Amino acid sequence: MSTPTQVAHTSSEVPMQGPSRDIWDAKYRLKDRHGKPVDKDPAATYERVARALAAVEGDAAEAWLPKFRWALENGAIPAGRIMSNAGAEAYKPSVSLINCTVSRTIRDSMRDILEAVVDAGMTLKAGCGIGYELSTLRHKGAFVFGAGAGTNGPLAFMDIFDKMCFTVASAGGRRGAQMGTFDVGHPDVQAFIEAKREAGRLRQFNLSLLITDEFMEAVKNDADWPLAFPLHPGEKDDVDENELIYRDWPVVEEGYTVDDQGRVACRVVEVIKARALWDTIMRSTYDYAEPGFILIDEVNRMNNNWFCEEIRATNPCGEQGLPPEGACLLGSVNLTRFVIDPFGNKPRFDWDRYRQVVAIFTRMLDNVVEISGLPLAGQRRELEAKRRHGMGFLGLGSTLTMLKIPYGSPESLAFTEEVSKVLAVEGWKQALELSREKGMAPALAEEYALTPKMLRERPELKKDGYEVGDRVPGRLLHARYSRYMQKIAEVAPELVAQLAEHGARFTHHSSIAPTGTISLSLGNNASNGIEPSFSHRYFRNVIQSGKKTKEQVEVVSFELAAYRHFIAADAVESDLPDYFITADAVTPTQHVAVQAAAQGWVDSAISKTVNVPTDFPFEAFKDLYLDAYASRLKGCTTFRFNPEAFQGVLVREDDLKNTTYVFELENGETVELAGDEKVIYDGEEHNAANLYEALKEGTYGKW
Repeated sequence: MSTPTQVAHTSSEVPMQGPSRDIWDAKYRLKDRHGKPVDKDPAATYERVARALAAVEGDAAEAWLPKFRWALENGAIPAGRIMSNAGAEAYKPSVSLINCTVSRTIRDSMRDILEAVVDAGMTLKAGCGIGYELSTLRHKGAFVFGAGAGTNGPLAFMDIFDKMCFTVASAGGRRGAQMGTFDVGHPDVQAFIEAKREAGRLRQFNLSLLITDEFMEAVKNDADWPLAFPLHPGEKDDVDENELIYRDWPVVEEGYTVDDQGRVACRVVEVIKARALWDTIMRSTYDYAEPGFILIDEVNRMNNNWFCEEIRATNPCGEQGLPPEGACLLGSVNLTRFVIDPFGNKPRFDWDRYRQVVAIFTRMLDNVVEISGLPLAGQRRELEAKRRHGMGFLGLGSTLTMLKIPYGSPESLAFTEEVSKVLAVEGWKQALELSREKGMAPALAEEYALTPKMLRERPELKKDGYEVGDRVPGRLLHARYSRYMQKIAEVAPELVAQLAEHGARFTHHSSIAPTGTISLSLGNNASNGIEPSFSHRYFRNVIQSGKKTKEQVEVVSFELAAYRHFIAADAVESDLPDYFITADAVTPTQHVAVQAAAQGWVDSAISKTVNVPTDFPFEAFKDLYLDAYASRLKGCTTFRFNPEAFQGVLVREDDLKNTTYVFELENGETVELAGDEKVIYDGEEHNAANLYEALKEGTYGKW
């Protein structure tokens, strides 16, 4: 590949906002142990990262360095762990460049649970987020034969993980992040749904339910829904066959009863109406924005590695479904950097330069595998075998605005699909080139014996003459028989044919992350990920070292800053054209449509929040999740502002002013303060809303 030439792009001329520079300084700027900066400026941070990733190229490092540097200057932004830790070995030798991990399968034994806690602690200490599936643990009250007593259930063990995470200061200046997933058919599912209603409980967790097709069909048909757990060998003599159902289960323990399809016999603990459980889930999501909603059958159906892994857990923000001990590295392309003549008569997107950046960035992310710094051997083996990464984009909302396209409009859906498709096709072109140069992912070089389940899931294998027991190369199962690669073949058939022959360098290429602090800092407050801007002027709650509560930072959207730079220096929100769209102006249906436009070309998942107004009707809210299922999304997350439940990360000025918080003093008296009022407490000034949240949640002074 020749060295790219610089193309003028006026959107890069917007000066970096003060808060953006401050967040870069706090999160991504390398400093020594005394807090003295090593990186002189953001350009020095890019240089450090470019050199670290180019060094993996060995003798070709000096040839690739200017190309890597160019890509970073033109919108390639590796995820936070890479930006913080690449090239920083002399200052912090025990940290990782990986954002996403998933725990090994947690087996239903005390020893395995506690060993998983140790593994998780080491993972968080290295700076990685981690996800767990907790429904492998038996329900509260179930008899434990070894102990001769009933168990406290998975929620009690989650408290241990929560406290551990709270205690472990995650490397690179951030708190640990965890995701807990839970099967919708587990007997403790209702307790899981309501777990975070208790102030201060499980606050180091995001929670998501694993929603199956079977459950969704039961909801649609108003059917019964059995809550069940695998039959323990010691229970067999006490259980009637009518009390059993057979389900796919992520782990088969010794003594479990398994049918000819590999399903495990489960004892039905309770039978409820599916719609009643659905209403409980929806009401909790409506009021508390949790649990999240992972359509796990669709995740596995569309998994490129359908033939060698099963996904039951995700990273903390849900955009990466991963197998046990799975790991993935992330990066995002800043779409705002490719807008030419923003707000002009003919604003346009520089597709050629975008393709060049995606191509080079793909190689950069692949190089991270060699210097991952993952703390556990199993994690390293999994990453090295599949080399999966998740490239996405940020700034979609800001970019659409500069192109004068309203977010959620038909034109915006077409742009979203195109920008996702181009990223995908260019990435898989690089997967082929890198495979020819450096070799395919080891998992694709192996052969896999076909099982009855594999032939059932992919009937085209049978049509092609394969039978149970036949051994088939992973590269063929990946390129020809994965549902996602079949879609790529619709637009690039020769490319996919070559991947089937030569194998791909990596098994997964794309996901769209929330990109919170990356967008705010290095993205100069471009809109997060696939989202529209939350508001064009708002407050962001940021954890700052040494502060006892979150610090409130006022920022303006990148598109407003750009509009002021190019069009009207004194522009205020009321002056902006109609195509300046914010999250609350996008209908929930439009939010889902934008996610669907991208999902077909994204091989992992998308972190997307459907914002709904506080007064949005509950009955209409429930339909959003049915729409997500019908649209074959892999998941859905909604947010409805509820000050009684949480303060949130992003806050509008009017919401602060219009929300009253009541503080109880030691003498029993109460003080009422508006959310935006300043209050002196414990010798430090705080925003009333943030102080209230920190005291209620038990996080005061813990940053």
